[in-house]
Amino acid sequence: MTTPADRTIHALRTGHDDLARRVSGLSPEELRAPSAAAEWTIAQVLSHLGSGAEIALAALGGARGGEVPGPDFNPQVWDRWNAMTPDEQAAGFVHANEELVAAYESLDEATRRDLRLDLGFLPEPVDVATAAGFRLNEFALHHWDVEVTFDPKAAVSADAAPLLIDRVAFLLRWVAHPGNLGRPATVLVRLTEPEASFGLQLAEAAALVDTPAEPDAVLAVPTEAWIRLATGRLSPEYTPADVTVSGDLTLDDLRRVFPGF
Repeated sequence: MTTPADRTIHALRTGHDDLARRVSGLSPEELRAPSAAAEWTIAQVLSHLGSGAEIALAALGGARGGEVPGPDFNPQVWDRWNAMTPDEQAAGFVHANEELVAAYESLDEATRRDLRLDLGFLPEPVDVATAAGFRLNEFALHHWDVEVTFDPKAAVSADAAPLLIDRVAFLLRWVAHPGNLGRPATVLVRLTEPEASFGLQLAEAAALVDTPAEPDAVLAVPTEAWIRLATGRLSPEYTPADVTVSGDLTLDDLRRVFPGF
């Protein structure tokens, strides 16, 4: 039985290998073309992932006894990546992300279980599964931002999507805007691939709750599409045919609740 850390690191590896293959075949013009991430080119998405990999690797190194990054570390990394050419950003992403994934893969079982990392934006250090899970959330979504520009039917990786359900629950306070609905509502969410059910309460804030007996609406959606809906990536042209909403809400209502960030 593999652990959450094992599964997350495996998903980071398969995702990296897939995106690195995609990047290796991109022309200079394609790198400079728009991605599905608002106002970012494909190269800028890769730059974001590359700088994020460098920052995550530094946090991992600090947790393992190396130099702990100071308060100026992240801005310096971002400035350096922003100054790169698109071609440099693409090549730099492949190198930096490979280093990060390989570093996670090198951790033995005890380290994966016991190590605690300070990510800088959480109240306390977290275990490897949690730290890698935050990285997987960022990586998988931006991987999709690149892939969908070439394949409108692209989906969040099947390796990653089931592991991101809990990450979405954590991010609700930032990604959900229930006030855009104009009234409170409770939604029964039925996921497929894999199957799961829970309630989505939309009031002053958004929260995942127990499965409601009498919801205002029922959302039936593949897990990967739920991840994309919650992060503003389920516009009509990218919505699978098996996403349905019944009851007193529409899919457009839910899109307004989750406009993206």
